[in-house]
Amino acid sequence: MLVDLRIKNYALIEQLELRPSPLLNIITGETGAGKSIMLGAIGLLLGNRADSRMLFDTERKCVIEGQFDIANYQLQDIFDAEDLDYDTHCILRREISPNGKSRAFVNDTPVTLDALRKIGANLMDIHSQHDTLLLGDAVFQLNLLDLFAGLVPQRTQYSNAFRTYRKLEADLNTLESQAAQASKELDYNSFLLNELEEARLDNEDQEALEQEVKQLEHAEEIKYKLSQALHGLRDSESCATGTMKEASVLLGQVASYADNFKELRERLESCLIELHDIADEVEVAERRTEGDPARAEELQDRLNVLYTLQRKHQARDLPALITVRDELRQKVSSVLNLDKEINRLRKDSDAALAAVTKQGAKLSESRRKSFPNFEKQLGLLLADLGMPHARIVVQNSVGAPTASGIDVVNILFTANKGAQPQTLSKAASGGEFSRLMLCIKYMLADKTALPTIVFDEIDTGISGEIAVKVGRMMQQMAQKHQLVAISHLPQMAAAGDVHYFVYKEDRADRTVSRIRELNQEDRIKEIAHMIAGAKPSENAFQSARELLALRGETVS
Repeated sequence: MLVDLRIKNYALIEQLELRPSPLLNIITGETGAGKSIMLGAIGLLLGNRADSRMLFDTERKCVIEGQFDIANYQLQDIFDAEDLDYDTHCILRREISPNGKSRAFVNDTPVTLDALRKIGANLMDIHSQHDTLLLGDAVFQLNLLDLFAGLVPQRTQYSNAFRTYRKLEADLNTLESQAAQASKELDYNSFLLNELEEARLDNEDQEALEQEVKQLEHAEEIKYKLSQALHGLRDSESCATGTMKEASVLLGQVASYADNFKELRERLESCLIELHDIADEVEVAERRTEGDPARAEELQDRLNVLYTLQRKHQARDLPALITVRDELRQKVSSVLNLDKEINRLRKDSDAALAAVTKQGAKLSESRRKSFPNFEKQLGLLLADLGMPHARIVVQNSVGAPTASGIDVVNILFTANKGAQPQTLSKAASGGEFSRLMLCIKYMLADKTALPTIVFDEIDTGISGEIAVKVGRMMQQMAQKHQLVAISHLPQMAAAGDVHYFVYKEDRADRTVSRIRELNQEDRIKEIAHMIAGAKPSENAFQSARELLALRGETVS
């Protein structure tokens, strides 16, 4: 419910504040006084695009702010989805700077226009003659039929099942696309993998292979150098071991003279033992070293295979090459497993589609049962508003499952006796459209928590007793939902719980638009002016009093 509306620096409005009643608020005024300007400002508050040319003072920013009581609207989920703090008291604000930059706020938190629209759509519903075009939209028609029949929970259940089906279908399509692409690469990847598998990379030591090849290629040189080393260590007359042994004997002869001599002899004996071990190992190595061209060629061929594969796969070493092989194994394996996953998803998708079809059929049956009651109630309301021969027919066909069900509905209408009902765009005039939309919203008022409804001249094309009935209908709606109605009819003006008057004020430099709440005396004067023009007679004043008396006011 709108608690407070403030408009500053917009079009002809320098500054305006409106604190509407929670019931039926009527706004009247001469054509061009600024009523439509107010609607434009409210539209900006609800997320419409801004234009800096609409600023009253082009040097200052425009600010439009609305305060709402949203305790009964159950909007917690929407606020959570937009990452906004929820409070039962909500403030929407729109600012347009002179340079055309626009900013939007919800409870002083900056938001996008899309977020402002989502929240605003649940707070205010502006109904104008142009909005009746919505009635020609099939989805809109289906939504209002479901609201009327109380099928929203059943439809929500269906919609959840439909989303599950569409998710599975999307996953299946994605997987099938991946499988198609992967199958093109399967032969090539399999060839690469087979090549790597045949190379038997596991438990291979490339460094050891490279070292053995070097030894085999230089076996003659190695054997000669080892022989020379052994000669110098042990086999020559002046070999190292012989020289060290003589030195050890000499140190032993003087060891009794000083402890350090003894220690030096012991160290030399240790070195001699190590030298003998080295000589023995050199001898063994020299004996084992033999040239083997066949073995060298075999090992070199093996290394060439590894080098070729590393260059081919841009692998810097053997572990990197093994990683490439393992990745290829995974790719080939995943392609081979895709068929299993696709078959599983296809079964799940088929089962989900069957569930959607079943629930869609039940929802369709429930809808069809509600059509006669909808047609009857709407026909009675239209008859009460001056269209006694109006006929409503809900035409329905069944199609493929969509987000809203399997039904394709079309509301057909005729206002004339004996005429064949046609689509709304062909059968209804502007005034008939307005009354039709009013009746529909009247029917829905008891079914759901409607936001604040703003009717812009919904009484176009009616007068007299019908206008009185429209006023009464809106009074009944206002018992549960806040209504704001812009009207030119005195019957409508008299129906309001609160009456606001929009007028122009001419200043020396420019004209401004203002609004004020009328007291009882001013209200009688305004209604009399609406009846008889600028100079109403006493009869017009009496008629104004009588109209106000119809809604139970005590009029003096």
